Amino acid sequence: MRDPGLDLHLGGIRRSQGGVGRSLEEALREAVRSGRLAPGARLPGSRRLAADLGLARGTVVQVYTQLIAEGWLVGSGGSSTRVAPGADAAAVPPTAPAPSTLDLRPGRPDISAFPRGAWTASIRRALSTAGRMDFDYGAPGGLPGLRAALADYVARTRGVRADPDAVVVTCGFSHGLAVLARVLRELGIGTIATENPSLPWHRQWLTAAGLATAPLTVDAYGADPADLPGEARAALLTPNHQFPKGCVLTPARRQSFVDWASRVDGYLIEDDYDGEFRYDQRPVGALQALAPDRVVFAGSTSKTMAPGVRIGWLVLPPALRQPVREQLFALGAAVPSVDQLALADLIEHGDYDRHIRRARLAYRRRRTELVTAVEAATQSTVDGIPAGLQTLLPLESAEREAELVAAARANGLLLQGMHAFGYWHDQPGTPPAALVLGFATPAPHTWRRTLQALLRTLR
Repeated sequence: MRDPGLDLHLGGIRRSQGGVGRSLEEALREAVRSGRLAPGARLPGSRRLAADLGLARGTVVQVYTQLIAEGWLVGSGGSSTRVAPGADAAAVPPTAPAPSTLDLRPGRPDISAFPRGAWTASIRRALSTAGRMDFDYGAPGGLPGLRAALADYVARTRGVRADPDAVVVTCGFSHGLAVLARVLRELGIGTIATENPSLPWHRQWLTAAGLATAPLTVDAYGADPADLPGEARAALLTPNHQFPKGCVLTPARRQSFVDWASRVDGYLIEDDYDGEFRYDQRPVGALQALAPDRVVFAGSTSKTMAPGVRIGWLVLPPALRQPVREQLFALGAAVPSVDQLALADLIEHGDYDRHIRRARLAYRRRRTELVTAVEAATQSTVDGIPAGLQTLLPLESAEREAELVAAARANGLLLQGMHAFGYWHDQPGTPPAALVLGFATPAPHTWRRTLQALLRTLR
């Protein structure tokens, strides 16, 4: 390709007589020196750049020749001119490579297991069959095809009572929760109850929308509805696998929460963050099925595939559908159409289910191996049901927890503690300490080394 049609912005070129060539040389050097043109970057052909800048082609050829001679550029007859490898080395100080770090922090699946082949095939199929209007500005709730696929999926796998009109597509659960918080505030709800312990940034997103948060004690039976304060009219729950303690909300408490929401004209937000992963029996059905008019069911691909996919969904009660769509439109964020089309195709062709089944088998094996090894090494019992992507190792004190987190980090292992990460609400006294072990996080080739590093730290 002799004259690639590339655009290139070059500022500060002086057009005074005799100076334009030297000015272009310096502009190109500065673009490379600053890193704006990276090593290997292809430059426009001399004819194209001359036309774009309003210069004689001979001037550009002369400049390219000079910069090639100086080592800034590389090129030969009949090929593209490119920035030379290492041309910016003098301008950018070298940095030491980051040390290899083993990671047992919770919150992510094994992202190396992302189904690249199936995802690529879905993108290709989606692009070949998409209609012209699929690439226009879409409705704020998501493309109809994905909403239909998600309604079928959550009804089939999680027991949710859903139809496509009830589903809205979000940029992950965090986006969905932020939208819901603003809608609840507009409806006059000022306080939302959240589990204690729970993720600290969930509480931050709620308070950022103007809601006050109130703690719900979590014991072996899940969140306790007896702690619901009189001013609350909403609650955020992880009923199928409480995060981070790992228990399941009992049927009696589920019914109590539903009855309360109906009585106060309020809503429950069901964060079903890892409901697909239960290892000792079939996954527990969704709370939403008990009261579709009072429960918002929330799911995402962050734990099933990878957080970077940034696709989530809300199944909404009828009264919240229009307010949520209006808030989505007001905030402006939306999942790209191509990604929505690809996920719909992945679900419809069964590849999403197949990927989850493979992941479920791998995580079940990891959890069994981790629990067996940790309990043998510590003579302690790991907490939580056989489910999800993390488990809990109770410790005798917050000081011991901090000591282990620091010792692990010094040895290249990242751990997360109940106190160190801020899971607990602000409250008097010292709540229990524990390590939250994300056994799904490591890539397969690091799993054994990661487990051995954990055992050395605990010993």
